[in-house]
Amino acid sequence: MKSKANVTNLGAVLLGKHVACDAYDESRPIRVVTHAHADHMIGLGKSLKNCEAVVMTPATRDLIDALKGSRFLSKGNAKTLDYGEEFTYEDETLTLHYADHILGTAQALVEDKEQTRILYTSDFRFSRTPVVKADILVMEATYGDPVRVRPFGMMAEGILVSLVEQGLRRGPVYVFGYHGKLQKMMRILYEAKIKTPYIVPEKIFRVSKVCEQHGMKLGKQLIPFDGEVSQMMLSQSEPCVVFYHSYSRRKIEGEALRICASGWQFGKPCRKVGENEYVVALSDHSDFNELLQYVERCNPELVITDRHRSEAARIFAKEIEKRLKIPARAAPT
Repeated sequence: MKSKANVTNLGAVLLGKHVACDAYDESRPIRVVTHAHADHMIGLGKSLKNCEAVVMTPATRDLIDALKGSRFLSKGNAKTLDYGEEFTYEDETLTLHYADHILGTAQALVEDKEQTRILYTSDFRFSRTPVVKADILVMEATYGDPVRVRPFGMMAEGILVSLVEQGLRRGPVYVFGYHGKLQKMMRILYEAKIKTPYIVPEKIFRVSKVCEQHGMKLGKQLIPFDGEVSQMMLSQSEPCVVFYHSYSRRKIEGEALRICASGWQFGKPCRKVGENEYVVALSDHSDFNELLQYVERCNPELVITDRHRSEAARIFAKEIEKRLKIPARAAPT
């Protein structure tokens, strides 16, 4: 049972005999990309060159095209699977199942000839992610420490809206986050009926357009950062919301309001970190209690926690054994 799933030192989540998820593994002919975040696209170029098929959802393919260019995936056999669609390789069947994280995220399930069900959750938010029954469960463990809980629920979304409304009275507001989370914030502001233009750099513009094509409602006010209209608005300090990747956070100075979405804000939904700067607790991951709930509802025979992507995996494995009495271990060891 234990040999049917593992996590390698390079971050490949191995399911059954043939499938590697989210990193390249030379022994596996099938590669799954669960979603288009960098720590889940490790070695993708090698996979395209060497694997018989690189499997992902249609939305993930579109996002990778937006991030890496439309020619990148043409280097190999990039195969798209809809949620629930089966892909059989020799004596194993692979299916992808919805996970609420960023657009296109999938849980990967392999069923072998002995009818053992081996599941990798990838990253997910518990409230909108269906629990898939499995015998062996490989879990994300980003917030696998009992101290990583958020008791405030959806309060952070309302605080984000309130801060943006206040900042727009003075001029531009700068918002920082990762791909996927940026578009989530656009949707929150759109649903709150904030109709101020959104100014975005080229890559964020492309990603946002893909999200719209797949049904996300972001509003009609997206304006490329390098255009004349956006530069005029910024030079005249007109009200607008400027969306930047988190890596650009320290490049923006001055008196404009700056809001950073962070998954590492616990205890309270918002924290003031500077004269005009706030950190808002917005995350696309399950907190500790939600991770534990998924394991409890899945009720597998064995849990493997992903230590490559989170140092909390060892703590989480111990907590699973202590609280749920289900055998668990962190991998790689």
